Amino acid sequence: MDLEFGRSPQRDSWKTTMLLAYQSLGVVYGDLSISPLYVFKSTFAEDIQHSDTNEEIFGVLSFVFWTLTLIPLIKYVSIVLRAHDNGEGGTFALYSLICRHANVSLLPNRQIADEELSTYKLEGNPETADKTRVKVWLEKHKNLHTALLIMVLIGTCMVIGDGVLTPAISVFSAVSGLEFSLSKNHHEYAVIPITCVILAFLFALQHFGTHRVGFIFAPIVLAWLICISALGLYNIIYWNPHVYQALNPYYMFKFLKKTRKYGWMSLGGILLCMTGSEAMFADLGHFSYSAIQLAFTALVYPALILAYMGQAAYLSKHHDFYSNSQVGFYIAVPDKVRWPVLVLAILASVVGSQAIISGTFSIINQSQSLSCFPRVKVVHTSEKIHGQIYIPEINWLLMILCIAVTVGFRDTKHMGNASGLAVITVMLVTTFLTSLVIMVCWHKPPLVALCFLLFFGSVEALYFSASLIKFLEGAWLPILLALILMAVMLVWHFTTIKKYEFDLQNKVTLEWLLALGDKLGMVRVPGIGLVYTDLTSGVPANFSRFVTNLPAFHNVLVFVCVKSVPVPYVFPKERYLVGRVGPPGHRSYRCIVRYGYRDVHQDVDSFETELIESLARFIKLDASYRCSEASEQQLEEWEPGLTVIGSNPLRDHVSYDLQDSVQHSAASVEMMPPAGSPGGTGSELAAHANSTKQVRFFIDSLVASPEADKHVTEELEALSAAREAGTAFILGHSHVQCKPGSSVVKKLTVVGYNFLRRNCRGPDVVLRVPPASLLEVGMVYVL
Repeated sequence: MDLEFGRSPQRDSWKTTMLLAYQSLGVVYGDLSISPLYVFKSTFAEDIQHSDTNEEIFGVLSFVFWTLTLIPLIKYVSIVLRAHDNGEGGTFALYSLICRHANVSLLPNRQIADEELSTYKLEGNPETADKTRVKVWLEKHKNLHTALLIMVLIGTCMVIGDGVLTPAISVFSAVSGLEFSLSKNHHEYAVIPITCVILAFLFALQHFGTHRVGFIFAPIVLAWLICISALGLYNIIYWNPHVYQALNPYYMFKFLKKTRKYGWMSLGGILLCMTGSEAMFADLGHFSYSAIQLAFTALVYPALILAYMGQAAYLSKHHDFYSNSQVGFYIAVPDKVRWPVLVLAILASVVGSQAIISGTFSIINQSQSLSCFPRVKVVHTSEKIHGQIYIPEINWLLMILCIAVTVGFRDTKHMGNASGLAVITVMLVTTFLTSLVIMVCWHKPPLVALCFLLFFGSVEALYFSASLIKFLEGAWLPILLALILMAVMLVWHFTTIKKYEFDLQNKVTLEWLLALGDKLGMVRVPGIGLVYTDLTSGVPANFSRFVTNLPAFHNVLVFVCVKSVPVPYVFPKERYLVGRVGPPGHRSYRCIVRYGYRDVHQDVDSFETELIESLARFIKLDASYRCSEASEQQLEEWEPGLTVIGSNPLRDHVSYDLQDSVQHSAASVEMMPPAGSPGGTGSELAAHANSTKQVRFFIDSLVASPEADKHVTEELEALSAAREAGTAFILGHSHVQCKPGSSVVKKLTVVGYNFLRRNCRGPDVVLRVPPASLLEVGMVYVL
């Protein structure tokens, strides 16, 4: 599939920026723009009363204004959006940046060759980075690596929890406008069913993908922003033109002085005004920094300020409400336009919910790439736009939980308390990770990072404390969801790492593989055998078990390692590392397939085709280098244009200047030269797309020896014949056991892993292996 990767942070023309800013309204700002529906209603739920002095409403307005100014405008738009990873944003982008600049990643099978990827960018001078005390301190203490990953997982769990709560509170708040058009009895029986039907319809549409209906998202949000701006201006002019005085920070202190404890508790409702701010950063890869900045500062921010000021202006002249539940959005809407506004609000709430649902799919896919989430089926919903995915199991689970939250809580207060805690926790995680990026990646003085952490962290900690105090009033739900998700993620990650260590300790030597051909009864059968393993070197134990029980293996044998690297995406031309396992006559190879944390695995047809093509190119180029070794003069001429990985291609890396290109006449192949000493037992080859490291080779002229040409032809013919005979995919079917005398925690972890493994997708589904070509080898891991 020809996919469009994330946008690079290059400067766009003003027309492109304007178009992207318009499109970002429907994807990025849907959630943030509908917050006026429930902020005042959640704030005045029970903690504080709307009195005749207007000190409460003006204090809340002042808090809302300065919260929107400090967090979304200054923190995110001005600072955090700059901490992108090749144009990508979000929690995993920050973690990826830190892992690339400091050795703190817990991912196994890391290779130095991964640093040659085009998207593997390092900020500043690496020599300076090596001298920073913070980096040395982080790398020295292994417990900090685990703590950093746990912090990232906490943020991830809260994003998933927000994916449950945001659709529920958004749609419920929009539909609750019916209370002004229906009697109290009818209202109680209408709002919940209508909300549940809309939520079910919303999740049922997910498998079509957002690109099919995305073209109407931006106009809806734009219309909604214009609507709330117009309503705000009307209420300000008609009811209280002096409401702007409440923007003075003095009203915040006056509010807290009068309301004391209850005013502090009401901050849990005020913080909902910045719900969706994290989406600006998380969806950065679909747009550009300038486009998101323009849309927020020129349209979204002014519209939200006018909307909140308008509500405050109306409420400052109306105090005769029979309950605080009426201190909300719709009470300030004139009767003549209430129905159109209600319909538009429902549409806008659906758009806002769509953004967080898509974000939940994306972050679960990223967690899966880090081996921190059980295997799930990921469906790519667009053939052109990279990153638009759909996960069936997660979609229906979110729908059930959303409907359960709506039916269980039945009011905005409890939903707001739950959603607020999830939102502010994610922001705290982002603040902490950004402060690390400032020191480790941007190489700024620790004092700068400390000022950032203390200033924004203290503001967010105030809101966090106000949300946490409402544990029994709804805030328990995101904590419960986070604990369950954290347990699942840690169990899966811990056991996956232990399985990798078991494979590493029990791998088979190359000599054992080469000796198989001499054993009586061992035969080579037609076809290609793809043996999947997590190892980047050696022969995996599942293959030895396979040939022990079935003394035969394929004419062409490929050990395939599908691994994740700490970059958002890997260009197709850089995806494959190909090398030999044994001498050329053994027809055994190794292929390492690299994916970024935002990449989606290819379908099996394109993967198999690209793999065979990479093998064919490698065979030709490997022969050319073997041939070039015969002439010392040629070796001296070509060596400066190569990247060579030493005798052990997965450990020793020697880099040479690659700016000089070697050109001859005939058909060309653009490849990165084999990494490994020519003629050795292993050599690596990476397709490379970086223009500064691109070397052009011409096969016909490089294969100068007729004997070498004959061997290449035979090897290519063998590869072609094996392809025609068919491809078998050999995967390990694992079962995990504990060693005798293991701790209770370890036993529970293994039991939990086996339960998840049996009830989640198998590796064949994730790797898109056709069932008819699958061979599973039973493996018992004793941890």
